[in-house]
Amino acid sequence: MFEHFSLAPPDAILGLNSAFEKDPRVGKLNLTVGVYKDEAGRTPILESVKLAEAKIFQEQKSKGYLPIEGGKDYIDQVNRLVLGEGFEFGRVATAHTPGGTGALRAGADTLASVAPHGRFWISNPTWANHAAVFQAAGFETQSYCYLNAAKTGLDFEGMLSQIQQAGQAGDIVCLHACCHNPTGIDPSVQEWKQIAELLAKKRMLPFLDFAYQGFGDGLVEDSKPLSILMEHHPELVVCASFSKNFGLYSERVGALMMISESAKSTESVLSQIRLAIRCNYSNPPRHGEAIVAKVLSDPELSVRWRSEVDQMRSRIHSMRSALIQGMESRGKDFGFLAAQKGMFSYTGLNPMQADWLKKEKGIYIVGTGRINVAGLTSASMDIVCDGIAEACAI
Repeated sequence: MFEHFSLAPPDAILGLNSAFEKDPRVGKLNLTVGVYKDEAGRTPILESVKLAEAKIFQEQKSKGYLPIEGGKDYIDQVNRLVLGEGFEFGRVATAHTPGGTGALRAGADTLASVAPHGRFWISNPTWANHAAVFQAAGFETQSYCYLNAAKTGLDFEGMLSQIQQAGQAGDIVCLHACCHNPTGIDPSVQEWKQIAELLAKKRMLPFLDFAYQGFGDGLVEDSKPLSILMEHHPELVVCASFSKNFGLYSERVGALMMISESAKSTESVLSQIRLAIRCNYSNPPRHGEAIVAKVLSDPELSVRWRSEVDQMRSRIHSMRSALIQGMESRGKDFGFLAAQKGMFSYTGLNPMQADWLKKEKGIYIVGTGRINVAGLTSASMDIVCDGIAEACAI
């Protein structure tokens, strides 16, 4: 049977990471995979996380199974972080999932039972795994316009026009709550209001991928699109990830939140989420959940963590500014990057230029021109700017 398997193509991004690992050149740079790196080029363990782990080690008494949806303390703390203290938490069915990807899949699987003929709309471009996840759950995917022709800003009119013309009641629209992956280009507050109004008018369900809370404008500020959408929509799906803002990439910590119009639907929704989870991974891992719950529930650790998120966001911002200045000094206008937010930026480089950077300079970026700004350091900035300047001449 196994002899009939064909060789699957490598993941577009993880495949580049694998090629980077095999590259023998000294001084090679990896700006592909979305992980935060500090000024030394390392992906650090946050101090708040280390302190939380020490406390967990002393206090934890069992490695028994968690409930299918995860522990109550984790759920309560995550609800407050993502939705805000004033939210009516009785309306939300929340489950701990293995990372944001687990939340996307569990959410799509749950919706498949009530919207079998609905379509998932995803931005063009979007995270490379979105279409595969939603299609695996049985949905047809459609894409809506996102980038302008120069690939340096949002094609907002094109986005609204396409959804207005082709969107149907019962369709589901995947939106990036902040720090759009892969472009770093987000709608403004006024544009979010127009998006919310249009989707409500079309009776389309917003499905938010919230993977970078705190990396845009701040932990509270980045949740503003959720508030805007909830003003117009009685129902909302939010898929949160704590890989980035807690640095818990390998612990796989995320949350699926399905918000109903009233609390009377919450238990039914949660029961369907449990069914989707039970036949997939059964119940969530404990350690990462315990870290997030401990940090958010401990006042001292929470303050420390929030400060660390601020520091990570500030470093990303400074690297983006340094890249703009470095390119300007080489006669290239990259000022459009200033409006982009989060770990990623679209540089405007084409696939040929990206391939040239990899082969000739050992600088790995995604073929679309996306770079991980958080992977830049002061030591590597001139190397990257020189390389991009040369690539632009191709």
